[in-house]
Amino acid sequence: MKKQFDTIVAQIGKIVLGKDEQIRLALTCLFAGGHLLIEDLPGIGKTTLAKVLSRCLGLNFRRIQFTSDMLPGDILGTSIFEQKTGSFVFHPGPIFTQVLLTDEINRATPKTQSALLEAMEERQVTIEGETRPLEKPFFVIATQNPLEQSGTFPLPESQLDRFLMRIQLGYPDRASERILLEQGDSTPLFEKMAPSLKTGDVLKIQQAITGVHLSEALLEYAQDLLDYTRTASQFSVGLSPRAGLALLRAARAWAYLNDRDHGLPEDLQTVMPWIVGHRLRSAENAAEFPTDTLMAMFREVPVP
Repeated sequence: MKKQFDTIVAQIGKIVLGKDEQIRLALTCLFAGGHLLIEDLPGIGKTTLAKVLSRCLGLNFRRIQFTSDMLPGDILGTSIFEQKTGSFVFHPGPIFTQVLLTDEINRATPKTQSALLEAMEERQVTIEGETRPLEKPFFVIATQNPLEQSGTFPLPESQLDRFLMRIQLGYPDRASERILLEQGDSTPLFEKMAPSLKTGDVLKIQQAITGVHLSEALLEYAQDLLDYTRTASQFSVGLSPRAGLALLRAARAWAYLNDRDHGLPEDLQTVMPWIVGHRLRSAENAAEFPTDTLMAMFREVPVP
């Protein structure tokens, strides 16, 4: 699987330049069955990453640009009365896709955010008493601008917890940006791109990941990490059991994508910053911790 994983990363990397680590994390998040939050500035490549990832995996893709006047029905869909038939006909919203990019999620009202996040968790939507399952796989990539505060509705911690991972893309390095400036529009490259996988392949990988073995010692280590956040005075609130499950799901995915049928402490350590970064706050000022600071703290927990 590692060879195939590397091939997909390289394929996406032809357009999303110099971001191999973020590409690997985004793929890991998808294969682990989670959802991804990208917090970064406009124009960094968030939409491009989502589109190219979808294309490489042979998945359907749709995008929503959130605004403050958007209603839940604009996302989920609505039933409209048709005079010709004399009945209500359901018109599905953009959520009925496999990869959904929700741009600037913090511009939507809490009611609309809640409708999306509920559907993300349940993998289904209920409209007018009828439950409709979402497509499989179903992967949401939500974005928000960390510097834009005017007219926004920040996601509360309980909603942030619904995202398996949060990453930042950041500016490209100088060499990658030079290539980007020279090649200009990447549309021709995108249109020539052939899918490396199909929907069925993605679902098989997701299923196989659930079978990755985690030893008793590794589970103890995961619990020790969770306990550390609950007892250390630096944190305002410790990690929830849901965060613990997210950590294990991501670690299983990372192990499988690197050709192993069992997890190692290194798998937990690799994915941990992106699993817990949006879930932990400083007890002193409620601010988030820099990644390096966070990992230095977790190194205090003995490794089996």
